[in-house]
Amino acid sequence: MTSITRRLFLSLAAAFVPASAIAHHGWGGYDTSKSFTVTGRILKSTFENPHCEIEMEVDGKHWHFILAPPSRMQARGATADLIAPGKTCTVFGYPHTTKPDEARIEYIVLDGKRIELR
Repeated sequence: MTSITRRLFLSLAAAFVPASAIAHHGWGGYDTSKSFTVTGRILKSTFENPHCEIEMEVDGKHWHFILAPPSRMQARGATADLIAPGKTCTVFGYPHTTKPDEARIEYIVLDGKRIELR
């Protein structure tokens, strides 16, 4: 590799590394020592990358729950229809450490079936 080609390659690689690091997050922002389970009606849902999500109102609190990616949801039998608004479900998860209305969900119970998400 010539010196100019090598410098160009390294410059481009350095430019794209931060973008890829930001593109996906870790789960360190969730407090696994404070697990909880709630049941409620789904108000809103999204079935798209990077993660499916649902919103629920539980005991007067509006929650934003982060689920698994769509490919994992489908592989485990959780379709978009199962998390559609109006459906009732139970979730087990961990609250976010700085966003009081957000939680990462480990499993969800839909139509009486427990589905592991991790």
